[in-house]
Amino acid sequence: MNPARAAPQRIQKFLSDAGVASRRAAEELVLARRVLINDQPVTTLPTFVRPGTDRVIVDGVPVRAQRLEYFIVHKPAGVVCTQRDPAGRTRSVDLLPPKLPRLFPVGRLEADTEGLLILTNDGELANRIAHPRYGVEQVYCAELRGRMSDDLPAQLLRGVYVAEGHMRPRRVDVIQRGPNRSVIEIELQGGRRLEIRRAIAMCGHKVRRLTRVRIGPIELRGLPAGAARRLTPAELRALKSGAPATPPSRRFRPQPAPSADAARPPRAPRDSRAPRATRDSHAPRAPRAQRRTRRKTVRP
Repeated sequence: MNPARAAPQRIQKFLSDAGVASRRAAEELVLARRVLINDQPVTTLPTFVRPGTDRVIVDGVPVRAQRLEYFIVHKPAGVVCTQRDPAGRTRSVDLLPPKLPRLFPVGRLEADTEGLLILTNDGELANRIAHPRYGVEQVYCAELRGRMSDDLPAQLLRGVYVAEGHMRPRRVDVIQRGPNRSVIEIELQGGRRLEIRRAIAMCGHKVRRLTRVRIGPIELRGLPAGAARRLTPAELRALKSGAPATPPSRRFRPQPAPSADAARPPRAPRDSRAPRATRDSHAPRAPRAQRRTRRKTVRP
């Protein structure tokens, strides 16, 4: 698409996509009069900018829209998904090639959880993947200690309440059941960060290893631990088609055609209807004693 004809964007989104700051930090930059659009200071929100046409300057440095990048990473255990870690642990962004714009993980994983992680600077696609209302499925492979009980899949499918909410998988498949090791595959709908380990522990089992193996149509297969690669054009198209642009609750649903039995003749105008029978407000009322007696006789 020609950048000169790009649609207007909010200044917060433009600065976030360019890697200058997060959207909230970008709002503070605008309110501090540190952002110029076409040599004019911006002091109010919302403010829109047209990428490729308007000139944006932050603290005297020109800002240009960056190219959208899409990477997948096989996150090992012990790697964190935060942008800054005071403890100095390895971050997921440290596994990416150098000289890339600021990317952020989509659908974060806990430090002790490994597996598929998507990193991008496309905020719109990231929201469609991670937000629960869009229903993009995520598949996890859980390795349990010892032999699992026969009713564990049924317990999970009925739903387990954890601190993060109600975890009710869409599918639970038993991959292996042995005396020392059992493996199950869990498919969750939506991007809610539910504690799968705690949910399985509440069912009487302990998770030895938890790996996310799929997000929508993107699979972890063939990617070694700690490695990263760009999404292919076919994978990107599949990911965008698998992450709907409209939440399921807001999609258009055609209304069924009315049946012949449901067809009714049109109602007559109100003026042509017969007046309702109303009690004459001027008619004399019965004495109070008689009214009480009448009410008593009505009661069983």
